[in-house]
Amino acid sequence: MPGALQGIQILEIANYISGPFASMLLADLGADVIKIEIPRQGDPFRGWGTEGYSPIFCILNRNKRSLSLNIQEPEGKEIFMQLARNADVIIENMRPGALDRMGLGYEAVRAENSKIIYCSISGFGSDGPYKDRPGYDTIGQAMSGLLSVLTDLDNPSGTGASLSDHLTGMYACYAIQGALIGRARDGVGQKVETSLLQATVAFCGENSVRYLSAGIVPNRRTRLHTAQVYAFSAADGLPFVIHLSSPQKFWHGLSQVINRPDLKDDPRFVNREARVKNYSALDEILKTTFKTGPRERWLKLLEQYDVPAAPILNTKEVFEDPQVAHLDMLVEMTHPERGSVRLVGSGIQMSQSPPEMRLPPPTLGENNEEILSALGYQAAAVAKFQKKGVI
Repeated sequence: MPGALQGIQILEIANYISGPFASMLLADLGADVIKIEIPRQGDPFRGWGTEGYSPIFCILNRNKRSLSLNIQEPEGKEIFMQLARNADVIIENMRPGALDRMGLGYEAVRAENSKIIYCSISGFGSDGPYKDRPGYDTIGQAMSGLLSVLTDLDNPSGTGASLSDHLTGMYACYAIQGALIGRARDGVGQKVETSLLQATVAFCGENSVRYLSAGIVPNRRTRLHTAQVYAFSAADGLPFVIHLSSPQKFWHGLSQVINRPDLKDDPRFVNREARVKNYSALDEILKTTFKTGPRERWLKLLEQYDVPAAPILNTKEVFEDPQVAHLDMLVEMTHPERGSVRLVGSGIQMSQSPPEMRLPPPTLGENNEEILSALGYQAAAVAKFQKKGVI
């Protein structure tokens, strides 16, 4: 079945995560993505492994074609503009104003293609007091408030996941799809923007409204208390979590699991409000109890009594889990030169136009001749570009 975005042409001028992740999501849905990379260098993530084909590059750049193109050369600019004239979407995550200074910004492209959807991703936005600052994932997490609810502020550390980068890519993808629908209705393209700061602040709305409504500044423990989240190590040292949330039946089930039905009506824990107030006391009771048996025993009991619980799995364990296997989350693709590469599958399912893994991640400039030939360039011209460093 054709992908939902089949026929949509995208130019990506983006490195690292946020921009490439946005275009990868769209490519999984059938869009044709041309990834424009610096000749002989490519996306910096190519170098985070062997021979320009690192795993982290591969996971962000499947279903794309690679054009190595020096857009600072006059010939490179002309090739870019030829592609832009027929493109539906451009995605870029360079410093604000960089492409404008090259004559390849939104206004220049719009003059050639009024229907273009031009997505710019930055650290802090294209204007404002921080617009010229360098922005990376951890900076977005720190300045948005996200890191403050993920780390112990008395002993701070960074996180083990590029949350701001991926969130920003998702917001960019969301904006692009909205703009595509708007264009289908009105026939007009537009510029869309997001940034590490804006996207991550928006994502943190759940915690932010606690402050905005009550003046309480949340920390790492705030949501644990309000959502009734608990984490434990069992007698065998294996970790697991429980999420009671609001339904009273989960608390009643938990009191049965730990063989303490007397706690069900204990004034300290009788309802969610009481449990929030006395979180530490309940946490201590549960920790002591769960130390008396292995994790598997507790998880079976928790499932028997319909209490939301799960083991804390490391990455190896995730891909050994039967539900993850059932969801086909491990995908293997084969490149004709680089061989097999194992990637993580799509996060969505669609009954009529499902995401598809069509193309393995490209080598640098793999599709130069194919793309330039489609623009009308003959072999001699391509060879000349190669010699001059344009491609």
